[in-house]
Amino acid sequence: METRLAQWIQETPQGATADRILRACVHCGFCLATCPTYQILGDELDSPRGRIYQIKQVLEGAEATRATQTHLDRCLTCRSCETTCPSGVEYGHLVDIGRAIVDERVPRPWGERLSRWLLREVLTRRWLFGTALRVGRLVSWALPRALRAKLATPRAIGQAPAREHPRKVLLLNGCVQPVMQPSIDTATARVLDSFGVQSILAPGSGCCGAIRQHLGDQPGALAQARRNIDAWWPYIESGAVEAIIVNASGCGAMVREYGQLFARDSAYAHKAQRITALTRDPVEVLTPVMTELSKRVRGLPPARRLRAVAFQSPCTLQHGLKIRGEVEKVLAALGADLLPVAEPHMCCGSAGTYSIVQPQLSQSLRERKLAALLERRPEAVLSANIGCIAHLQAGTDVPVLHWIEWVDQALADGPTEP
Repeated sequence: METRLAQWIQETPQGATADRILRACVHCGFCLATCPTYQILGDELDSPRGRIYQIKQVLEGAEATRATQTHLDRCLTCRSCETTCPSGVEYGHLVDIGRAIVDERVPRPWGERLSRWLLREVLTRRWLFGTALRVGRLVSWALPRALRAKLATPRAIGQAPAREHPRKVLLLNGCVQPVMQPSIDTATARVLDSFGVQSILAPGSGCCGAIRQHLGDQPGALAQARRNIDAWWPYIESGAVEAIIVNASGCGAMVREYGQLFARDSAYAHKAQRITALTRDPVEVLTPVMTELSKRVRGLPPARRLRAVAFQSPCTLQHGLKIRGEVEKVLAALGADLLPVAEPHMCCGSAGTYSIVQPQLSQSLRERKLAALLERRPEAVLSANIGCIAHLQAGTDVPVLHWIEWVDQALADGPTEP
């Protein structure tokens, strides 16, 4: 795509990145077939190709309008279009740039400004979000049904492992997940412990920055990323840990991009690249030991297993981290009866804070996704991201778990030692 960027953006890092991404687009339109918002709305302005044109126009000097802002807001940043694109267009990075620039030029109504500020400031602080969630659960009877459904009941945490091992990893100490479902982190630590890997939570680490990044607060996102880098670096520099495990795929996709986000930052570029290289999803640690996994549960009576499950692969797992089919292999090694799911590429509508700022579109996508997931009546739905888990659970009585919780349960039910 030919571009003629305006003078005010040409010589900036954002301009250089946007120009490179725009030039890669060949207008083919393959992205329309897999874009969730285009599938629902049927408006090309709500498709990746349409949004690319709108961003291009603004960067070339056209006036940004409230309509432009609305079409960019409706994007889930699911990045399904990136998987489909034959030209490798990095749409997710482009839409982040476009949103930030449009927001600078188009003032939002005060209600939107307030809600986005609250989401940025509350969700990303564990103590504040935890307090709000506890209060919400106490007065849930007085809340609207849609909001009440988001107040997921926490599952039993269980015993955290206490053994020390020579092999050690850092575990992301995030924001939303440890508050809503701390059982996920504990299950992750137990599964890793069973293979002789010790999990460490670094003091001072916290939110990965994804919430602020996708709500247009890029300086705030970078500040949170720097805090994590500073907290993790002593462990990495000393060689005390072999990896950083991020068990929420949305956070994993963000941490994997630290290297790119700090590429021009002389103080953090090297550290960020190292962290990107060390970041792992739990499945990347478990895949090499699948043979041992299957031995752990071999001979276990089928009646004791939760077998019929449907797996929802979050967009951040399959399109962001580009991990496809690996979780399913681990589940199958443990005896799961994986039920087929139609439209596995389609977003569930969670997309971080999207379910709050775009409730109607989000609910439409959730209904479509749940219809596919529940068609064959699974005993549970498994996922890999806390946002998807909470969003899907709000629409069904079928248990929605993180897949690592299912693995933890399967290993606990089987022989404790191979």
